[in-house]
Amino acid sequence: MLLLAADTSGKHGSIALVLGDEHSCEALEVVPLAGGTFSAQLVPQIADLLARRGFSKHDLDAFVAASGPGSFTGLRVGLAAIKGLAEVLGKPIAAVSLLETLATTARLEGRLVAALDAGRGEAYVGEYDVTAGAARLSRESLLNEHEFLALLETRPGAVVTPDSLVISWAQKHGFPVQRVEHPRSDDLARLGLRKLLAGETVAPADLEANYIRRSDAEIFAKQ
Repeated sequence: MLLLAADTSGKHGSIALVLGDEHSCEALEVVPLAGGTFSAQLVPQIADLLARRGFSKHDLDAFVAASGPGSFTGLRVGLAAIKGLAEVLGKPIAAVSLLETLATTARLEGRLVAALDAGRGEAYVGEYDVTAGAARLSRESLLNEHEFLALLETRPGAVVTPDSLVISWAQKHGFPVQRVEHPRSDDLARLGLRKLLAGETVAPADLEANYIRRSDAEIFAKQ
């Protein structure tokens, strides 16, 4: 399968062209995208990537999209582009969580707590049970330092994160933590391939972002 994966969830996004099947997954090329310019870069970069590799959009078999958590604007831009391409080409989509990708790429087994710096002194946190490289989600939440430490005290697990904020929280209170690389679009594609092969796909109309955090508009409206 020839897959196009896109991640526009944060300050530094990327797209990847990946070739894979049941036995292997090869990243043909990964193209970085600068945050703040996703709307201008994304579609032209996809076209350039396919052309450089001698493909057209009609050669694509499926899409993998980072569904969150992350930037409201960034995620909307990426998901809109993937929705449009998948709808026009009639191809399936695998929606992939960045937190689940962290949990599956850490190469650990058992209970894992995957966390990403969410800004504002908070972290996106996913609780997973990982067996044979497959992660089963228990819960996702947006936590401050106090809430994060309370979670580790009541439901302990190995913490995996790429972010210094979360590392400082864990280390300050004596909890073990493993620093991992921030997921790239090729990492998302590997997890997406597994989902596609298992039939875990989403229709373009049903592809939605998983922000975890409510938007400022929702918070202020409620107030």
